[in-house]
Amino acid sequence: MWPQHRVFLPTKVKIPMKQPQLTDTLFDDFLQELPADFQEQAYELQAFARARKIRSPLQLLQLVLLYCGQDLSLRSCAGEVAKLQGYLSDTAVTKRLAACLAWIKSLLKRVFGLDKQINNGSLNFIVIDGSTVQEPGAKETTYRLHVAIDLMSLTLREVNVTTDKVGESLDHYQLAAGDVALLDRGYNQPKSLVPVIDRGGHVVLRYNPHSMTLYERCNEPKGVKIDWEQRIRDLNGQPGAIPVYLCHQDKRIEGVVHAMPLPPEQAAQARRKAKQRARDKGRTASQKTLMLSGWVLIFTSLPESLLDTKTIAELYRVRWQVELVIKRLKSLLDIDRLRARKDSKLADLYLHGKLLFAAVTQKIAQRRFGRAATTMDGDRSITHWRLWRTIANEIKAGLTACFPINKRFIDDCIKSLCERPRKRKLQGLPGRVLELIIEGRGGGVSLT
Repeated sequence: MWPQHRVFLPTKVKIPMKQPQLTDTLFDDFLQELPADFQEQAYELQAFARARKIRSPLQLLQLVLLYCGQDLSLRSCAGEVAKLQGYLSDTAVTKRLAACLAWIKSLLKRVFGLDKQINNGSLNFIVIDGSTVQEPGAKETTYRLHVAIDLMSLTLREVNVTTDKVGESLDHYQLAAGDVALLDRGYNQPKSLVPVIDRGGHVVLRYNPHSMTLYERCNEPKGVKIDWEQRIRDLNGQPGAIPVYLCHQDKRIEGVVHAMPLPPEQAAQARRKAKQRARDKGRTASQKTLMLSGWVLIFTSLPESLLDTKTIAELYRVRWQVELVIKRLKSLLDIDRLRARKDSKLADLYLHGKLLFAAVTQKIAQRRFGRAATTMDGDRSITHWRLWRTIANEIKAGLTACFPINKRFIDDCIKSLCERPRKRKLQGLPGRVLELIIEGRGGGVSLT
């Protein structure tokens, strides 16, 4: 007989499910889009010198994003750090953030990839526009944002920050051979247009005859200025292309102005606005101004054989996409919630930190959802708005998870969040009312 053996049947063991680590997933998505040496660069640019309450360049970056991405006040930022590892004052936060400006600017440039852009000679359409940001309490422009987006992917390509003293110009952007910049009327400046075209780039520009002079295609040494009133009359109300020269110093660039009449209702509205603008300045609108108001004039350095008048008109309408990107920066990512004063390091840091947050958000969206969902080369069924919001919310959740509460430091957290000593004390109950409450709790109060 065979010996009997005990058989041990396996029992069901309940294995606890591993809880998802937000700091390992949601915020790591953000870190994946940064240069691999971003922490080493913090030392090189003197953003991080030694570990104290902020223990590493990574934690310093998280502090920057609390201020710029989460829009927390300086005191609230201090409270987030304090609940994890002890008391930190808002003054200390200010000093640590102010040292980060050069670091964040460098990271932003590398995330955009401006240091690696190589054009292979094909046309690359870029929409350029500007926007403004105001400091607290200001009624006029404090800072300007100079924004360039890639028209194919509808993503930020480059953003520059200047004060209100610096106007719109192509000098703010890195444009190379093959780049085609779509521009509004603010860029009617030969001194910035000609150098871009001269090195192989192109422009598609809403032309304003009052701001920039164009010349007839002729061999006259001094050039012959185009009489736009006569040229428009010659078109007899029909769209047309007018060959021109764009001149600056000793440069003469061939171009085309595509002229397109507005529909009657829009033309009438444009003339009413022209009359109102003239009245506001104390003068009467000229006949030439009123006639040109009924037309859309678009100057381009691209030959008519490549893009005809109809195509140029359709292309220029797509320029509206840059307005939507700026709207996302303001309405979704709150870039216009600037709290720091003009010319302060914190104001500069806030704007560049917010742009870094936006640049990484769009890169994660591209990586996760794929270019097919967000590019202009096919039927589109979704906008970037919801994709950006989804990613931005995840990054903020992961950032919050980087600062869990440590019960040992509750008092430190409260101390970091406390108001500064001031003459006007926080309100409290009158002493007699407190006495009544205490007596009432002891059963000693009688209202009769």
